[in-house]
Amino acid sequence: MTTSTSAAQAASRSAGDAQQSARTQRYIQLALVVLAAGTIYPMLYLRQYYGPTMQAFFGINDIQLGQLYSTLGLVFVACYIPSGWLADRVAPRILISFSLYLTGALGFLYSTAPAFPVLIVIFGCWGVSTGLTFWSAVIKRVNSIATDSERGRFFGMLDGGRGLVEASLAFIAVSVFAYFTRNHSEFEGFRVVLLMYSTLCMVIATVLAFIKDKRSGVVPAAPKANTRQGSTLDDLKTLAKIPDLWILAAVVFCGYQLFWSTYNFAAYLRVGDFGLAATVTGFITMAKMWTRPVAGIGGGYLADKLSREGVLAGVLVCGSAALATLALMPAGAPLVALVGLVLFVGLMAYGVRGLYWALLDKCKVPEHCTGLAIGLVSMIGYSPDIFLPLLSGHLTTKYPHGLGYRYFFFYIVAVALCGAFGALVLKRRFGRQAKRA
Repeated sequence: MTTSTSAAQAASRSAGDAQQSARTQRYIQLALVVLAAGTIYPMLYLRQYYGPTMQAFFGINDIQLGQLYSTLGLVFVACYIPSGWLADRVAPRILISFSLYLTGALGFLYSTAPAFPVLIVIFGCWGVSTGLTFWSAVIKRVNSIATDSERGRFFGMLDGGRGLVEASLAFIAVSVFAYFTRNHSEFEGFRVVLLMYSTLCMVIATVLAFIKDKRSGVVPAAPKANTRQGSTLDDLKTLAKIPDLWILAAVVFCGYQLFWSTYNFAAYLRVGDFGLAATVTGFITMAKMWTRPVAGIGGGYLADKLSREGVLAGVLVCGSAALATLALMPAGAPLVALVGLVLFVGLMAYGVRGLYWALLDKCKVPEHCTGLAIGLVSMIGYSPDIFLPLLSGHLTTKYPHGLGYRYFFFYIVAVALCGAFGALVLKRRFGRQAKRA
């Protein structure tokens, strides 16, 4: 009896150790993905910190700067579905490593201040390295290493952790830029910042390339009936027959616009009735960035404890209410109230980004076309990148002195509430499916 009891206890301890080891391995893999995602994108968007310096460094005007980012956006949209197709056929770790290598190599070329035609090529290639070979691979990677009970927090950690990495690197980069600007020149400071980001991309790519995947310990909820690699057309037909996937795409489409509205806060507080100084709005914008890790990680844990769809709907409603309040704030409103609203909307917007991808596994997408599903949802969900800049520009030009921003925010409020309704529809549908199962 004693021998059998001891054997049972030893087996139990062994199983517990194996489970803990698998869990640790999943978190290590997640940390590497977060580090990659937080490092690869900042170099593409340095204009938000170094806009005038960047234009002077490359000798380009506002129109040319817009052309660079228009090129980037168009390549992104064109790459989303092919990105999903590729993620279904090539190991995500390989795609992520390649993306970091290519982005870093292009960054070294970028730091030489090439001519404008070369800049167009660099931004187009960045669209490929961060869109085609990176985006769907990252989402699929996180989806595959998380268990059902961890998925909310894993996607929350992806967005929140990415925000933490970006904010930390931005602080380091600004410090480096200030040092070299003070002791050498502004251009030299900007070049060193570019070299810093490029080198980090190459180093992380090397680390990922040499770390082989281990079993994550994730046990599928049910065996897949069909694991064959179908043709792309067949896979698209399969996805078209999944209503939940289309509803999810609509929710991403709506939720992403709440996030996009935060890009306008600094300008709204400066040109509107408030007339805040550039240094004040810059501080507020920087403070908003630090809400991202709190929102992503906190929202993910809350979603796993409660309901992913329910928490997502609640976050969208709260974010919409706060944004409407910000749009209605009168001239002379207390600064603390404005800061509080900006930070709260940022908290909700970043929370949304950390939640909607956690719903993908509930859409019952066949495993062999998960990447394609990610690409399809991304193409629809992130399409506001194309028209929101035009809408915002039109409204703020036609209705000056902050009125255009107010109209724009009210549009976002209406869309975000539609997204909350879509999340509740998914909650009801998933509940019915669970009962039938």
